[in-house]
Amino acid sequence: MTDLDRRTFLGAAAAGIAATRAGPSRAETAPMNDTTPTTSHAIEMPAFVDHSHLTVIDLPMLSAFYQKVMGLSVLDQSASGETLGVTGRPLLTLTTGSNAARAPRNAPGLFHTAFLVPSRQELGRWLAHAAHGNVPLTGASDHLVSEAIYLDDPEGNGIEIYRDRDRSEWTYAPDGTVKMATHRLDLQALYDEAPKDGWSGQDNGTAIGHIHLQVSDIPEADTFFRDVLGLDIMATYPGASFFATGKYHHHVAANVWNSRGQPKRRTGMSGLSDYTIRFNEPAKLQTALTKLDELSIATTRNGDTVSLVDPWGIGLKLSA
Repeated sequence: MTDLDRRTFLGAAAAGIAATRAGPSRAETAPMNDTTPTTSHAIEMPAFVDHSHLTVIDLPMLSAFYQKVMGLSVLDQSASGETLGVTGRPLLTLTTGSNAARAPRNAPGLFHTAFLVPSRQELGRWLAHAAHGNVPLTGASDHLVSEAIYLDDPEGNGIEIYRDRDRSEWTYAPDGTVKMATHRLDLQALYDEAPKDGWSGQDNGTAIGHIHLQVSDIPEADTFFRDVLGLDIMATYPGASFFATGKYHHHVAANVWNSRGQPKRRTGMSGLSDYTIRFNEPAKLQTALTKLDELSIATTRNGDTVSLVDPWGIGLKLSA
């Protein structure tokens, strides 16, 4: 690909992106010398999203995509699925079955899985890799707390890849919420500043920073994530809420942009099967489990992991 072709690719990818996260599409500048890992902002909080599990229709195709495009490595395989991750850390499980059927676009489930890279430099490296491979992007945004690029996998599962700004650059309101926005991210500058020394996969420290869900009702989501699971509401948007622990900008987001009023997910739908919230503070997990019991929400326990189904039919695992 020539430099002109790359510029055309990046220009097309960036066109109109400034508003993409304000509505139902998939998408949500600092100097490139920022190489300080910031992944701890997400995963060292009292609770964080540790893992995402997708039901897929074409397992070989999806596995190849997440390896070649997203830079994950296969850590474990079975007849029905694979677990992929970075430097031995499991992040994503793909499974399939004979009854897997494509989920409707408006069904509750996944909006995107967000992979947090350690620095702006690593985000730029991935962008250069995507540009050289003509990977279609669906958006790119500067959210004030982070810089994010959006795309879909071949079965339409949303993906975000992002880097966090240093927390000293975040602005908190007196009520404890964090200021976020959706401004256009200058992809060309990010690409131009990135080292051109090749990209061989995600760097050590890459994690799932957050997961963004499609739900049926925002007040119901506020009740579930805040009042039951104990996450704080860190920001709100028309038709969306953002939840976190430790004053992170968000570990979980929920929106109704496509799925307002829709019924629960049906068994066997492709897309998000379940996700895991891991608790660094066992007392916070116990508080959530007590609340689930008080509300008679059915759970099953397997060792240190408690499994349940959320109000929209999405599987959820809580683990210490």
